[in-house]
Amino acid sequence: MHITGYDHVGIRVTDRARALSFYEAIGFRVDPTCSNERVAEIVNEAGVRINLIFNGVPRPSGANVLLDEPDKWPGVTHAAFVVDTLDRAMERFARIRCPITEGPVDWGRRLTCFIRDPDGNVLEFNEIVPSEGADR
Repeated sequence: MHITGYDHVGIRVTDRARALSFYEAIGFRVDPTCSNERVAEIVNEAGVRINLIFNGVPRPSGANVLLDEPDKWPGVTHAAFVVDTLDRAMERFARIRCPITEGPVDWGRRLTCFIRDPDGNVLEFNEIVPSEGADR
């Protein structure tokens, strides 16, 4: 087997309209050919896809069970996306009043910031920094 790419990430949400509004504000739209009442496959202009799964149960505390609780359960903690410039991403988050929960952080090979969707799901955005000697 030779894995050649990554198709999508599935993100469980509690409120269909609220989730669709949020993800639309960061550049995604519904692909109706791959969506139904249980899931919306959303896609951005670059073809990046997310499946929003509409069966989440709201937690009274609003905490993310994988990240905000003292017990660390197995599971996917976040989705990470590549952006052209982190500054432009952060400008969009400011425009839609979405707080940056961490960052920007310079990891050497990438500049990163994190946000959360309305259900507390963590999204990471990375600007890839060219390595020394690479064409810029």
